[in-house]
Parts: sequence; structure tokens; C-alpha cells
Amino acid sequence: MTDEKVIILKPKRKDFEEIYFSGNQGSLFFSSTTRGKTVTTIIVAVILIILFFFKDDFSKEKLGILYFVSFLFLLCAVFLSVSINKVSRWKKQVEHYLNKVENCNIYEIRMDDNFFTVNIDGDKETSEWKEFEFFDSNNEFISIEGKYSYMFPRKSMQEKDYSFLKQFLKKNIKE
Repeated sequence: MTDEKVIILKPKRKDFEEIYFSGNQGSLFFSSTTRGKTVTTIIVAVILIILFFFKDDFSKEKLGILYFVSFLFLLCAVFLSVSINKVSRWKKQVEHYLNKVENCNIYEIRMDDNFFTVNIDGDKETSEWKEFEFFDSNNEFISIEGKYSYMFPRKSMQEKDYSFLKQFLKKNIKE
């Protein structure tokens, strides 16, 4: 049995927000999830408006084009609203988590060769290493995905702890 390593984080809401909301991720219409659907809906809406201006020039046989583009616009609007709803729910979850992090007294990571535990004010989430599917790190943060998903900003821990965590995760998470 190996020793348990404990990393204490000193979370600041701003550090988490910089990562979670970088690159318009929090924008309802222009996040990576909704950007394409927003642009498509706008293009179809412009085409529909142009067709409405020239609808008097259409013969009765060509009026079906107007109905078809109207249907496309409605379809695009529905897909866009579903995506906006997803982003909105994600944003609410992130805000809830950020409030929890902002007001916490204890935020620690405990790990050994078998388990990985995150403790936020006594609310512990423990996972076996085999439950993690993916691990990524860069100069700003470390992210882990699996049974539970985590993101740890570099600014929230000491440099030696960040390096140790990165090496320990690399060793224990098999991609």
C-alpha cells in the first residue's frame, strides 16, 4: 500500500471563470455549441425575408419555395433554441459550482495508487482510477473526465503540486 498524497487548493472564483467562460463559452448565441446554429438561422432568416419581398413575383407553382424556406427557418430556430437551452443549463451548473467553490473552506485532492478523492467542505467524491476516461493538461489547468469530471486551475495550487498532480494523473489514467 502506498502513501496518500494530499493537495490543498486555494480556489478563487476568477481563476475558474477564466477557464470555464473563455472564448465565448458562456454566450448563449455564440458559444461553440450554438455558433453554427445561430449563423445558419440568421442566413435562412435573411433568405426568407428576401423571398417575402419577392413573393408577388412567384407563380403559384413556385410559391412552394416560400413554404419550404419557412419550414427550414422554423427547423433552424427549434434546433437553435434546444442548443441555447443546453448552454443555459450548463451555465447554471457552472454558476452553482462556482458559488460552492467560492464559499468553501476546504478544497483538497487526495490520491493514492487506487483512488482519487476530491473533498469540498466534507462533500467527497471518490473514484477508482479505472473510472477515468480522459485526462488533459496545459499551462492553465488540468481536466479529468470520467465518473466525475474535474477541472483544476493552475493558479489554485502551488507549482510543485500542479506538476505532481500532472505526473500522477499521467501515470494512473490509461488513455
